[in-house]
Amino acid sequence: MTEPSPQPPTGDPDVIVVGAGPNGLVCATYLARAGLRVLVVETNERRWGGALGSVEATRPGFIHDVGAAFFPFAKSSPALAGLGLHEAGLQFVNANIESAHPAPDGSCAGLTRDLDRIPDLISNPADADRLVRLLRWHRSIEPRLFEAMLRPLPNVANVARLGLGNLLRMGSLFATSGARLSRRLFVGCDAQRIIPALALHTDVGPTDRFGAGIGYMLAVTASTGGFTVPVGGAQAFADAIVDRLSAAGGHVQLGSRVTQILAERGKAIGVRVHRDGVETEIRARHAVIANTSVPALFRDLIERAHLPGRVARFARSFPSGWGTFKVDWALDGPVPWAHATPRSAAVVHTGDSIEDLARFTAEVRAGELPTNPYLVIGQQSLVDPSRAPGDGQTLWAYSRVPPTLNGGWGPHAEQFADRIDARIEALAPGFRGRVLARRVTHPTDLQKMNANLIGGDLGGGSNAWHRQLFFRPLFPYFRYRTPVRGLYLSSSYAHPGAGVHGMCGLNAAQAVLDDLGRSQGMIGPPADAPSTAQAQLPVATK
Repeated sequence: MTEPSPQPPTGDPDVIVVGAGPNGLVCATYLARAGLRVLVVETNERRWGGALGSVEATRPGFIHDVGAAFFPFAKSSPALAGLGLHEAGLQFVNANIESAHPAPDGSCAGLTRDLDRIPDLISNPADADRLVRLLRWHRSIEPRLFEAMLRPLPNVANVARLGLGNLLRMGSLFATSGARLSRRLFVGCDAQRIIPALALHTDVGPTDRFGAGIGYMLAVTASTGGFTVPVGGAQAFADAIVDRLSAAGGHVQLGSRVTQILAERGKAIGVRVHRDGVETEIRARHAVIANTSVPALFRDLIERAHLPGRVARFARSFPSGWGTFKVDWALDGPVPWAHATPRSAAVVHTGDSIEDLARFTAEVRAGELPTNPYLVIGQQSLVDPSRAPGDGQTLWAYSRVPPTLNGGWGPHAEQFADRIDARIEALAPGFRGRVLARRVTHPTDLQKMNANLIGGDLGGGSNAWHRQLFFRPLFPYFRYRTPVRGLYLSSSYAHPGAGVHGMCGLNAAQAVLDDLGRSQGMIGPPADAPSTAQAQLPVATK
C-alpha cells in the first residue's frame, strides 16, 4: 500500500474530505491539484479505498477484492482519465471474454470487446447480428454519451451533442423494462438473459418499469472498456489514486472516525474526530466534503438544527438498495465450467432465464433468501496470476439478498453459502473438489467493514428509475451541495451513482471550486491527455 506523507500539514486544511473511498479520493486529488490544502480522514486503521481494496481473505497468498472488482469505466471515465494513474504504476488486464451467461440447459451467451467474435458467443445468428449492430452504434456515441450522463445536471450542452436521432433511439431503449427490451431485441433465451442479469448488479429487476437502462449500459460497456481487472488487486487501484493525491500535496489520515460535522450559522466549519481514544476538532477553511452515505450524513453527522425538516425526514426513511452476500474461495485450479465460454470469462452471471431472474427478484423483495441464487462471479486470477500462488486460483462472487433476516445472519450464512456452492457446482461439476478454503461475508459484515454499505447495499441507495438524475439523492440537492453551506456530498449516493468511475468525486470537486470562484471551466483530463475513449491506463488482454 502506498504510504501517505507521514504527518498532515500544519495549520487548518482548506478542505476536509470525510472518507477515503474512491470518490472521496478522486475529489481530494482534483482539489489538491487546484492548489487547495486537502486532508482526507478515514476510519479504517489499515488501508484506504473503502470498498475498493483487497486482502488475503482465505489463505496466505490468495488476494481477494473486498468489494468492487471489475471496472468497465476504467478507460472511459473523464475523472479517471485525468488522474494519470499510469504514473503510479497502475495496470489493467482484460479477459478474452468479458461476461458469460451459462444456464443448466447447456446454453451460454457471452460478451467480448472483439465484436467479430460475438457470432461465436450467441446461439441465434439473427440475435448476434442485432447485438453487433447495437454495440457498434454505442461505440460511435460512447464518449459523447458519457459526457452527457456523468457530468453534473442539468447538462444540456453535452446532451445536445448526442443529436436528436441518437437521443430518440436511446429513449426507446431506456423507456421500458429489461425483460421487454431483451425480448424486443432477441429471440434466443441465452441472449435474452444478458441485459436483465447485468441489471441485477443493482436492485433493478427484469420487470421493473424503466429498468432497462442499467443492464443495457453494463452490456454495452462490457464491449468497450470491458470488465477490466487491476493487476495486483483492487487495492492497487486505490493506492494509485492516493499516490496521485500525495503527489499533489494532499494527505490521508487513517484511523480517524468523524463523529460530527461542525457547523456555525448554517455553514460547515470542520469535523470532530475520534482518534487513538481522543476526540479532537479539525477546522476547514473552506469546505467539508462527505464521502458518506446520505443517512449517515443527514441523520448522524450534522446536527438536526442545521437541516430543513424535509431533509431530516428523508434521511430517516432513506430508500436503500438490496443487501449483498459475498463469498470468496481459494481454489487449487480453475473452475471446471461445463460450457467452454465461462472458462475464459472475467465475469460469469448465473440466471437460467428471464423468468428465473424475476423469481429471484420477487424472493429478495419479499425478505426471503433466494432458492436459486443469481450470482455475479469474478475470476480475476485467470488474467492476473499475482492473485494466487502456484496453480491456485481465486474466486469471488456475490448474490443479492434482503438487508436483514429475522434472527440475524448467524443461523443462515453458511447454509446460504452452501446453496451458492451448489449453484456453481451445477454449472461446473467438480467445483467443490477444487475448493481449498471459503470465506463468507454477509450484509452485516459488509456494513461493519464500511459504514457506507448500509445493510450490504453496494449501490449508494436504491437504483430504481425514480432515484436517479435530479432525484439522487433528493431534489433540489442533486448538484453535490447540501442545505449546509460549505458541506458537499461526493459519494455514490449522489449522481451519477454506483460504479468506480470517480465522477461523483470529480463533480463534487467542481462544485467546490465553482463556489470558491476558482474554476476555469470543467476540470478533468489535462489538455494533452488522450480522449476518454483512449484513456491513459495500460490494458492488456489475456
